Amino acid sequence: MRSVSLVLFLIFTLLPFTACHILPGLSEGSSREQKVWVREGSSAVLPCHLSPRKTRESSRLPDKISVLWKRHGGSVHQEPHVVLEVGDSGLQKTAQLMKPRVSLQDSALRKGDFSLQIVPVRSKDAGLYEAQVKYKTEVHSCHVELGVITVTLSPPSPVIDSELLLMSCNSSHQATLVETCWFHREHPGPTSRTFCSLSGTLSILHPAMSDAGSWRCQLRYSDKEIISATFNLQILGFDGPTNPVVYAAAGSAANLPCSLSYLPRAFGMSVVAAHWSHLTGGYLEDRGISQNLSSRSFPLHLPAVGPSDAGQYRCAVSVGHRTISRNVTLAVLTVTSSIQGPVSEGNRLLLICSLTHSQGHERFQWTHLDSVPTNSKLAMATPRSLEGHGSRMGPTLEIPQVSQKDTGTWECSVYGPEGRLGAVEYDLQITGAQVSSSPSILSGQITFGFTVTLFFLLAVSVVALALQKRARTPAFPALEGMFAVNVPWKPMEEKQKGKTQQTEC
Repeated sequence: MRSVSLVLFLIFTLLPFTACHILPGLSEGSSREQKVWVREGSSAVLPCHLSPRKTRESSRLPDKISVLWKRHGGSVHQEPHVVLEVGDSGLQKTAQLMKPRVSLQDSALRKGDFSLQIVPVRSKDAGLYEAQVKYKTEVHSCHVELGVITVTLSPPSPVIDSELLLMSCNSSHQATLVETCWFHREHPGPTSRTFCSLSGTLSILHPAMSDAGSWRCQLRYSDKEIISATFNLQILGFDGPTNPVVYAAAGSAANLPCSLSYLPRAFGMSVVAAHWSHLTGGYLEDRGISQNLSSRSFPLHLPAVGPSDAGQYRCAVSVGHRTISRNVTLAVLTVTSSIQGPVSEGNRLLLICSLTHSQGHERFQWTHLDSVPTNSKLAMATPRSLEGHGSRMGPTLEIPQVSQKDTGTWECSVYGPEGRLGAVEYDLQITGAQVSSSPSILSGQITFGFTVTLFFLLAVSVVALALQKRARTPAFPALEGMFAVNVPWKPMEEKQKGKTQQTEC
């Protein structure tokens, strides 16, 4: 009895030792089944590595290694078929249906990494995969179940701005679906949103650029399995605000923006045409840009705008068989003076800054710009104080009494919540304005002195003429008409005597 017990003891003691040497590597090389979930269209890595102990024992595996990946398919009863085989000579064989989407990293094989890469993953790739690795006398095996999550967009990519969008999410899991949740930008913030439903389909009536970005669908099944997939939703629309407004001064140039969010060729599509139209006027421009696939910007340049150019413009871009459009508003700034024609000193002047198509949030500010010469012979505009004027903020600038210091350029700036929006300048010229006040005073003094001198000289001339005339006048005015005649002296004397005697008689 004791001999029988001894024999049984030896049998059970040696059995594990014998089994370990008969099947080398299988007990330790076999790995338990793993499960990998990936989204359709992305890349998948089915892991298969040597155990840490095996990796430590052999820092570098031999050159002759054979790797065989098989797929059992979605059904357990389906016969396995070869996916990828790498012989010990390095020759590779790939299944026709999965070529060239499957591969192994040759550099990783010598490090004990035999993972299978599938790029991109298709929904039919779901199933159970098995790997067998042989080197020397060792055999290593891996079992990986690949599950595929499918996210479907209707209409398909690219998603066009403002078109109805349907997003659905399902997977290859066989249990009953209980709930589907959608998470948009899961980080806390005003743009994060969550939608849950039983159908698994999410509808967005008018998708906008704010709907673009990271989305995650989460599937919850009756067997407590929770599966999720993340994808980036790309919407082909326009960059910038929904209804942009461009502010331009009358007489200046304006550029109206029209820039797509993505290059159409990124979706395998080409731009057929893009044209601008003025909604309050007629057809403006039509550009064929089918060959310009390297740009996504199609601005409209207006060399000189006026009040008649203000209003809404529409940029329409045809992508494939669909057309997307955006409205752009052009607001024109003008300055009107209360005095038509030349402005004289001392007058009351009003400068009114007008804005077409105001949005209601604009603020106005007036600034007097002085031209300061620089070494480069350019003019640098510097603001000057508006003290003494009726207003410095608001659309109307009042100057109670115009003076020479008001001459120059006045700027009306328009501001909004986002900062300065635009500006318009007005050149104010004062009639009779001088460079400074000192020459004006000196000129008045010279004029007054010249007048006094002229009056003095005239008075002196009058006095001189009067004195000269007085010097020529005789003492006896009665003799002024007499004239002298030469006669003999004696006869004249005798006649005089005769007259005298006769008188006496």
